[in-house]
Amino acid sequence: MQIDLSGRTALVTGSTQGIGLAIATGLARAGARVVVNGRGEERVAEAVATVRAGSGSDDVAGAVGDLSTEQGADAVLEAAPAVDILVNNLGIFGSVPALEIDDAEWRRYFEVNVLSAIRLIRAYLPGMKERGWGRVLNIASDSAVVIPAEMIHYGMTKTSLLAVSRGFAKDAAGTGVTVNSVIAGPTHTGGVEGFVRELVGDELPWDEAQHEFMVTYRPQSLLQRLIEPEEIANMVVYLASPHASATTGGAVRVDGGYVDSILP
Repeated sequence: MQIDLSGRTALVTGSTQGIGLAIATGLARAGARVVVNGRGEERVAEAVATVRAGSGSDDVAGAVGDLSTEQGADAVLEAAPAVDILVNNLGIFGSVPALEIDDAEWRRYFEVNVLSAIRLIRAYLPGMKERGWGRVLNIASDSAVVIPAEMIHYGMTKTSLLAVSRGFAKDAAGTGVTVNSVIAGPTHTGGVEGFVRELVGDELPWDEAQHEFMVTYRPQSLLQRLIEPEEIANMVVYLASPHASATTGGAVRVDGGYVDSILP
C-alpha cells in the first residue's frame, strides 16, 4: 500500500519526543508538511531537525505553545492557522494513590490530556469540513479501558478522549472528515525503559529485560514486548491517509493485544 500525503498539512501535538516524534516523522515520510509542537523553543527546534533528518523532508516547521492554556493554543493556531491532519498526542501521566489525587491534579490532567485536544478540534474541524477532507486522531491508551489503579486520573482522561472522538465524528458526519482515537499499548519510550530497569534490574540485555517485564508485570499482552513508537506511528499514518476513508468514530487498537477483548 502506497500512502501519499503530499499537499496535506499535519499538526502533531506533544511531538518533541516519544510517540509524537515518531508520528511526526512518519507523516513527513509520507509527504505531509508537518508542524511539530512543544512548550519550549529549543526542544521544538531539536525535534524539527530530528524529523527532517529521519524523513528526508525539509517541509517541517515548529509551533511553540503550551496547549493546556488558551494562550498557548492561540500561539499554535497562529503558527499553523489551517491543517488537514490533526494528531492530538499531547499527554501527561504519573502514578498517584487514588485517594491522594486532589482537585487541582484532576483539573490539570483534564486540561492537558483532554481540553487541549478539544480546543484544537474546535479550531480546525470547521475548516476541514468546509474543504471536504480532514483527519482528526486522538492518541488514547489501553488505560482508557483497563483503568490503572495507580493512575486513575490518567485513565479517566484517556476514556474521555474516546468519547470526544466519537462525538466529534458525529459532528463531522458526511463531510469527508474522519475522527478516530488510537488506543496505544505499553510503548518503548525513555521513561518506560527506566521504569522497566527499576523493576527487572540492569543485568539482562534489553530484549530479555523487556520480555521479562511484560511477562511478569503486563502478562495480558499478547505481543510480550513493548511496542515501538514507530509501530504506533504506522497506524496513525494509515488512519491519516485516504485509504482509511471508511474508518471514523472508532477506537483503533495498537496495543499488542493488551486489552483482553475481541472488540475495542
